[in-house]
Amino acid sequence: MKKITIAGREISEKYPPYIIAEISANHNGSIDKAKETILHAKKSGASAVKIQTYTPDTMTIEKSDGDFLINEGLWKGYSLYNLYRKAFTPFEWHEDLFKFAKSKNITLFSSPFDESAVDLLESLNVPAYKIASFELIDLPLISYIAKKKKPILMSTGMSSIDEISQAIKVAKDNGNDQIALFHCISSYPTPIDQANIRTINKLQRIFKVQVGLSDHTLGTLAPIVATSCGATLIEKHFTINKSDKGPDSSFSINPKEMEKLVSDCNLTFKSLGKELIERVENEESNKIFRRSLYFVNDLSPNQKIQAKDIRRIRPGFGLPPKFYSEVIGRKVKKHIKRGDRVSWDVIK
Repeated sequence: MKKITIAGREISEKYPPYIIAEISANHNGSIDKAKETILHAKKSGASAVKIQTYTPDTMTIEKSDGDFLINEGLWKGYSLYNLYRKAFTPFEWHEDLFKFAKSKNITLFSSPFDESAVDLLESLNVPAYKIASFELIDLPLISYIAKKKKPILMSTGMSSIDEISQAIKVAKDNGNDQIALFHCISSYPTPIDQANIRTINKLQRIFKVQVGLSDHTLGTLAPIVATSCGATLIEKHFTINKSDKGPDSSFSINPKEMEKLVSDCNLTFKSLGKELIERVENEESNKIFRRSLYFVNDLSPNQKIQAKDIRRIRPGFGLPPKFYSEVIGRKVKKHIKRGDRVSWDVIK
């Protein structure tokens, strides 16, 4: 699968997963809170921080009834416009946030939701773009982003294979093959029994690109399982304090959980090792506890070895047990004492 690189960090099967802390609306309308969240993400070991770039007016129109009223789910009772007005990250914050992230040596990028957001992010030299699940079908937006020649991370929540294929084709048709996918379930929060982590392997097989998990389950189990399935990116909503009661805080993780996620995913990656049946160095000292062939009776020179004279026992310094039948019936060359190893140099 083709590797991608974000701000000098290679994302591929060679490295632990690239872990993205998604701030989303967890700044709760405060740029100071946004900066503090970026800092905590850095301290927790995240590879990058992601924000979202839109305004209420670039998302929808100001209307509070009919199609524009949310009638179920986490945000029930909000109109679309009022939800986005509460959750958005103002354009005028962006330059300050990018400078702050740079000063703290952590990568910051964003999900743009229209062309004006892309233009803003380009002016700030954003190193990558994220396509939100709900925007994967916005092919004109993907076309516009692809022309910027930056890596594009696409979430696949709600999308069919055909819709994912179309999004990838549009990016490639516009000269951009720096593509990664996120398996994603667009349910907030996602029940763990609906996470369907095996989808990661299906996306890898079909599209031959880097595939990660954009996770909305509670806790950190799903990212660990995803890492074991070969996910090379993990995105998780991140907040300093879940009790802040922001629009996304209920399915976000806090700094302590992020530290655990990073540590556990890194250890999981290390545990995967290689796809080879090779004995690792640390096993060598334990070979003595394997079974092997030993004489259990004293024998005289030229005496024939009978089944009662040898056993397959520990330790492992004698001949391997597979030679048991071959040894029986042969004669010994010299005096044998009980407890001597069975070896070819004492057998005729």
